[in-house]
Amino acid sequence: MSGRDAREHKDRRSHGRDGHRDGHGQDGRDGIMGEPVIAVHEVTAELGARPVLRGIDLTVRRGEVVALLGANGSGKSTAVRTVIGQVPVSSGRIELFGTPLRRFRSWSRVGYVPQRTTAAGGVPATVAEVVSSGRLSRTRFGLFRRADRLAVHRALELVGMADRAKDSVDALSGGQHQRVLIARALAAEPELLIMDEPMAGVDLASQEILARTLREQVATGATVLLVLHELGPLEPLIDRAVVLRDGCVVHDGPPPQAVGQHALPGHDHVHPHDSSGAGPIRTGLLS
Repeated sequence: MSGRDAREHKDRRSHGRDGHRDGHGQDGRDGIMGEPVIAVHEVTAELGARPVLRGIDLTVRRGEVVALLGANGSGKSTAVRTVIGQVPVSSGRIELFGTPLRRFRSWSRVGYVPQRTTAAGGVPATVAEVVSSGRLSRTRFGLFRRADRLAVHRALELVGMADRAKDSVDALSGGQHQRVLIARALAAEPELLIMDEPMAGVDLASQEILARTLREQVATGATVLLVLHELGPLEPLIDRAVVLRDGCVVHDGPPPQAVGQHALPGHDHVHPHDSSGAGPIRTGLLS
């Protein structure tokens, strides 16, 4: 699918019966995107004694593709880790599929791809074994049936790693590791896919495969929350961008047209060649 085709596909998903798109990725109240899948209300969180999130609100509706943008240290990764319960919140509330996080148990509905790491975590394992671990939440007593094996094979095919199923993950490149982590998340056939910097440090060939994989998930109706530094090849799929700065939401709406940290809404910077000694220059949509 070309960039233009992907844009047209996204527009078809994001327009309601009257063809209107409201800028928040919703298509009125009757279309594809409906009830909130993720609802974050006034959430604060700390790492150690340092405040990282400062009362953020974030809603991701069914069928939506939302990019969480911001500079390093803005709180993006902490935000998604609070959503899946890895970081406790100091105040506020989080709901997944309408259920308070503290009572949520249907984790097979959620696929999570962490920031790139060694796929097996240092434990000797094959590609198939790592991906199969993502299917365990769908099995009964850890016993794999034919449907489970097919789901694992399908996930490997989606990321172009089926031919490496029996290989050790230690033999993979960085981009291939990332593809295995994504296949592991897809093996459970999740309704919600949360990905933390899926394109970071990944070669161009793997970026294109990951973008194609995500397009296929979006086409099936998956809801997606992505942590990104730049939109890159995923830009045609993004319905909405939420920009964090110092743990606060500074923009929630259409994705910025330009890419890169300096294009992010609310970004402050001082050019080192500026001899005037002037204060920070604010750039972006919220200037």
